[in-house]
Amino acid sequence: MANESMKLKPVGSNKYNVESGSGGGSSPQGDSDDYDPHLHRNIDAPTSNVETLIHMLKGSLGTGILAMPEAFKNSGLLNGLVCTVLIGILCTYCLHILVKAQYVMCKRLKVPMLTYPESMKIALESGPQCLRRFANMSPILVDFFLIIYQLGICCVYVVFVAVNIKAVVDQYTTNPIALELYILMLLIPFILINSIRNLKLLAPFSTLANVLTFASFGIVLYYIFQDLPDIKERPNFGTLYTFPLFFGTTLFALEAVGVVIALENNMKTPKSFGGYFGVLNIAMVIIVILYVGMGFLGYWRYGDRSEASITLNFPPEDVLAKVVNILYSLAIFISYGLQGYVPVKIMWDTYIFKHLQDSNHQLAWEYVLRVLAVIITFVLAVTIPLLGLFISLFGAFCLSALGLAFPAIMEICVSWPDNLGPFKYVLIKDVLLIIFGVVGLLAGSYSCISEIVAALSKG
Repeated sequence: MANESMKLKPVGSNKYNVESGSGGGSSPQGDSDDYDPHLHRNIDAPTSNVETLIHMLKGSLGTGILAMPEAFKNSGLLNGLVCTVLIGILCTYCLHILVKAQYVMCKRLKVPMLTYPESMKIALESGPQCLRRFANMSPILVDFFLIIYQLGICCVYVVFVAVNIKAVVDQYTTNPIALELYILMLLIPFILINSIRNLKLLAPFSTLANVLTFASFGIVLYYIFQDLPDIKERPNFGTLYTFPLFFGTTLFALEAVGVVIALENNMKTPKSFGGYFGVLNIAMVIIVILYVGMGFLGYWRYGDRSEASITLNFPPEDVLAKVVNILYSLAIFISYGLQGYVPVKIMWDTYIFKHLQDSNHQLAWEYVLRVLAVIITFVLAVTIPLLGLFISLFGAFCLSALGLAFPAIMEICVSWPDNLGPFKYVLIKDVLLIIFGVVGLLAGSYSCISEIVAALSKG
């Protein structure tokens, strides 16, 4: 529980800086207080349930779904099917843990909203004594993972769009242009899409991107169901060495923790987010079904020839292949605006705005930050344009922590010491989640970095 000496300093309408003493003890308000954080949120342009669902689908139906056949190549057909469903359930469960823990802390502190880093700090201050020493550094650590992950997604999007445009244009030229030049030519359009500052304004673009995505799925299925081989030709299980690559890709594809928190905080009716038939569960059921279907069918069709994006398996000279490359590239380009919203908001609200409160050029500086964020993703994309390995690395490194371990740590702290359930099952369950997340981070990152080094050494 929150420390009684904790002080909340308002920053704007919904954001609070937290200062505390030694931690521990019970909040004087307690969990049974009538204060409801959701009723006290003051949001300039809140999103509806439908808009939130659209954003969630667009935030998760990115490049990851097209990488699922290659993920199944690293896991095997049956193993991939079962493990994708299990990882999807695990990701959804951990997101529920995170949202619920944040709500409990907001209720105890009587504040309308807390960010992920703020929640982590408050939770650690009220948790076991051995964890309290990490409270002050935890917001920086969470922000680090969030920023790296979201910029990583943006980097993957840049490479994806460039690779698919190159696949189309190369059919009309005798002297193919290097991929790096395509990436550089896309710089200005990506800066423009990342200059949209409001999630409400992004909603129509997300709707368009979803339409383009589902239209592309139809073409993808058309190619997949042509000349399907005997399913017995595909192994049911992969090797232990390649499984972490599957884990990283699938986690990257299914887990959208940064976008999910931003969307829940920006909802008009945040109570509709959780629950059995809430926005989160509806979105995740749709997403998991689509990912399992794409991975299973794509790997069944192409086997060990599965590329980092299944669109690259299609005959490049076919008109439909060119159409799907263009449509999905446009959808991913639009999605860049949503994914880029999160790291810019974190950097601006937490680390930059406080130094510019007296400036008359705040808006100009925010746009400078948005441009710099895009440039960073482009530099990474030009330096290491390895789409599949990028996806696995960012999934394993960032999401094992953000999506699995950190929510479990937060639940332990929020429940400490009297609400851990019979036989302390909450503690046991969350410790297992933490171990699973740490192992996934280490094993997945090691496998991805090894493969990246090997690929770069080959030139």
